[in-house]
Amino acid sequence: MATAEGGQYNGRITLLVVLSCLMAATGGVLFGYDLGISGGVTSMEPFLKEFFPKVYRKMKEDTKISNYCKFDSQLLTLFTSSLYIAGLIASFFASSLTRAFGRKPSILLGGAAFLAGSALGGAALNIYMLIFGRVLLGVGIGFTNQSVPLYISEMALPRHRGAMNIGFEVGVGFGVLVANLTNFGTEKIKGGWG
Repeated sequence: MATAEGGQYNGRITLLVVLSCLMAATGGVLFGYDLGISGGVTSMEPFLKEFFPKVYRKMKEDTKISNYCKFDSQLLTLFTSSLYIAGLIASFFASSLTRAFGRKPSILLGGAAFLAGSALGGAALNIYMLIFGRVLLGVGIGFTNQSVPLYISEMALPRHRGAMNIGFEVGVGFGVLVANLTNFGTEKIKGGWG
């Protein structure tokens, strides 16, 4: 970044810049958590019993079949892939909205969609509520994955841009780790909660 005199901008990293980049990087944590949590949840018996009873019955009846064959369900596939399809489609629209309204509104919209999708998924009474919640989660991920790295790059000083932007990727990895630890810790809970 050049100054009016043609020299290099010699700004410094402030607490505000670091906190802004860290807060924005939580978009990566949300993405990573959702990537990691769905795999563990879809193999938990109480979840399958509640939302995918055919898959649960097949899993219990035929114990000699590989796990890959037990989960052969179009509805289960729709549940899993709805997040990724919605995220892909939302990312196409997110770039135009980000360009028109800025990075912060795009991040806030993604966060609101993620919050609504989480609430709907947590309160789901049937598979359709669950899938619609996953679609909202996908919209949130599509918006945040498009705008968060861009926002972090704009907030960071040119010479620290890579170091700050890697915070998003670290957030994704941390989110996956937390999700897998959550899956591991809740898998064996009795009474329909694990």
